[in-house]
Order: sequence, then C-alpha cells, then structure tokens
Amino acid sequence: MARRENPEINAGSMADIAFLLLIFFLVTTTMNVDSGVSKKLSEKPPADYVPPVIKEKNIFEVNINRNNELLVENEPMQIKDIKDAALKFIDNGGGIGKPGEDGTPGKACDYCQGERSDKSSDHPNKAIISVQSDRGTDYGVYIEVQNELLRAYSELRNRLSKQRYGVSFDELEEQYKDAKKSADTKRLSEQLKVKVEDIKKAYPQIISDAEPTS
Repeated sequence: MARRENPEINAGSMADIAFLLLIFFLVTTTMNVDSGVSKKLSEKPPADYVPPVIKEKNIFEVNINRNNELLVENEPMQIKDIKDAALKFIDNGGGIGKPGEDGTPGKACDYCQGERSDKSSDHPNKAIISVQSDRGTDYGVYIEVQNELLRAYSELRNRLSKQRYGVSFDELEEQYKDAKKSADTKRLSEQLKVKVEDIKKAYPQIISDAEPTS
C-alpha cells in the first residue's frame, strides 16, 4: 500500500499578514507619553542687583518630607487643606499703607477680603509661597501640592474678575484667546488683554521651589 503524504499548508503569505497586522497596531495604538511640569524660569538679574529684604511674615512655607508628609508653616496639614490655607495667606492684605521694613512703598490692598492680620502677608504682590520637597518625595504628591496652590490663586483671580468685569478669570482668558485668533477683533483683544493683565497683577503667582533636602 502506498504511503500517504500529509498535505502541506502554504504559509508563504503568513509573514505578509503578520506584517500588515503589526503596521495596523502601530498606527492605531495610542501610547502614553510622560510629560514634565511646565515652569517659567525667572530672568537673570543685573550684576548690580541687590535683592530686597523679605519679611518673614510674607513667606508661606510648605515642606514635604520623604514620607510624603506635609508641614505648612511648621504645622502638620493634609493636602486637601492646603488650598484654603494658601488662599487665606495670599488674601490677608495686612499692609497698612506705610513704607515696609524692606524699604518698598507700602500700599494697602483695597480688594483683599482677608483678616488683615499683622502676622500674615502684607499684600498679594508681596506674598511668597516657598515649596521645599525631599529627594525621596513622591512626584505625584509634589504635583498634588502644586495643583492645590494654583487652585488658591485661581479662586482669588476668578472672584476679583467677577467683581471688576462680571465674568470669571477663566472665562476672561478664554475670551482673550478667542479674540486673538481673529483679525477683526484686534481692538477687543487689546481691551481683554488689559483686563487679564490687571487680574494677574492683582494676584501674581509667586511660588518658589526651594532646593530639595537630601
């Protein structure tokens, strides 16, 4: 009896099919890309620049240790509470309109709604938030703290913008961005720019990153 041979499967096109599938998945797959935190570096001061003396009460100290524990003004605090603490500090408006100890002209904040305590910041444009982390601090915790601090500024800016211009600062910025895109609204764009800069000047975001501890 003759030996039967097993029929062979033609696999010549399998490589082409696999290659096409590979291209398909490469084109359609979305890949997550880690992105850093956008930070604008301050300009280099002139050679003869003499830094002003900053009063201690105008500095809001935030420390994050290697165990991701938060100390705000040397007191333990939860991340969820830091926004309100920062808002209270920034909006204190404790200046009384006299020249300050740092030699700069004093000016009372007429739009602040804080306690005006003489133990907290004099004015929003003098209020400095100093954030110091540890080299062992989790990156996610650091970002959470930064986000809460930015939320404090956002809330204050939105409130003042509604008082002065009838819309929140977020809406004001959107209107300004939209106006810049059209050549027909150049005049409106300039008007909105003045309003945006006015609110930013009233509540400048002054957040300083101190050198991390080891």
